[in-house]
Amino acid sequence: MIRLAVVGAGHWGPNLIRNFHDGAHSKVTRIIDSRPERLEQLKARFPDIPLGSDASTVWSDAQLDAVVIATPTHTHFALTKKALEAGKHVLVEKPLADNTEDAEALTALAVKTGKVLMVGHVFLFNPAVRRVKQMLTAGDLGRVYYISMVRTNLGPIRLDVNAAWDLAAHDISIADEWLGAQAVSASAVGGAYINPGVQDAVFATLRYPGDVLVNLHASWLNPRKNRDVTVVGDRRMLTFDDMNLQEPIRVYDKGVTEQKVGGVIDTFASFRASVREGDISIPKVPMGEPLKAECEHFVECVMKNQTPIASAVKATSVVRTLDAIARSLANGGREEKVG
Repeated sequence: MIRLAVVGAGHWGPNLIRNFHDGAHSKVTRIIDSRPERLEQLKARFPDIPLGSDASTVWSDAQLDAVVIATPTHTHFALTKKALEAGKHVLVEKPLADNTEDAEALTALAVKTGKVLMVGHVFLFNPAVRRVKQMLTAGDLGRVYYISMVRTNLGPIRLDVNAAWDLAAHDISIADEWLGAQAVSASAVGGAYINPGVQDAVFATLRYPGDVLVNLHASWLNPRKNRDVTVVGDRRMLTFDDMNLQEPIRVYDKGVTEQKVGGVIDTFASFRASVREGDISIPKVPMGEPLKAECEHFVECVMKNQTPIASAVKATSVVRTLDAIARSLANGGREEKVG
C-alpha cells in the first residue's frame, strides 16, 4: 500500500484525493492546504483524512511514500525539490516548473535521488489520445502535414500563468507524444484583456522535425468550451473532439492525389481532378477516466520503480516549448528556437 500526502487541494486537488484514496494500492494519509476555509470544506468531504496547513510535516513524515503536488505553478519547483530531497516519490501537476532551468534541475534531482517524478499531463492517459498515437505510429494517416489544436472556454481566469502555460501545456504534451519529438521553434501572439501582463488568449505556431506545423489556440476568454484537434496527413485526415465522449475520433479518407495536371495544381479543374473523397470512419475508443488511469499509473511506477509515461523528461520538453512561446510573446511574435 502506497501512502501519500496531497499538497494543495484547490480546484483539481479533490479529484486527485478521491482517486488516490479510493485506489486499490494507495491511501491518502494527509492533506495540506494553506487556506483554513478550504480545509473546512475538505473536512466535510474527507472526514477520515488528517488535515493541515504546514507542508513541512510532509517532508518529515517517514511513513509517507509519495507526495502529490497540486499547487500554483510558481510553487512547483520549491515543493517538488523539497519532496525529492526528503526521499519521496512525486506526482506534480503540469507544468513541471515555470522555466526550463528549474524543470531540468528537478529532472536531474529525481535521477540523483532514485525517486519517481511524474507530471500531471493527464491527456496522455486519454483513451482517444492513445488511439490516435497508435494510428500515427502505424502510419494510417501517412506523412503528417500539420495539426490544429483548439482549447477554449470561459474561465477559469488565472493570475499566476497565462493561457498558454495553463491550457496549451496540454496540447503541447499531446503533440510531443503523437510526433515523438520536441518542437524545434515557436512563434506566438496573444492578448491580455482582463489582467495586465497575463494573456487570456494565445495563438501559437510550433514547428516540429520533418516540417510538421502545429497551430495552437488557447483561451479562457471564449463563449464556447472547445477541445478540438485536426490532424492532416498525406493519406488520411482525422478530427478529435474531446467533448464527444461517445465518438471522439473521426477518420476522413480524403486527400490530394499525386495525379497533378502538368505536375502542379494551378486551376480549379486540376484541383478537382486531384482530390480524393473517400469514406468517413469512426474508430472504437474504449471508455475510461484519464485521471484515474494517471493515478493508477503513478502508483504502479512507484511500486515497480518504473519510468512514467508522463515522465519528467517529457514534461521538461513541454516547459522548453512554453518558454519559447513566452519569449515570442515578449518579442512581438518573433520565431524563437525551442531548447
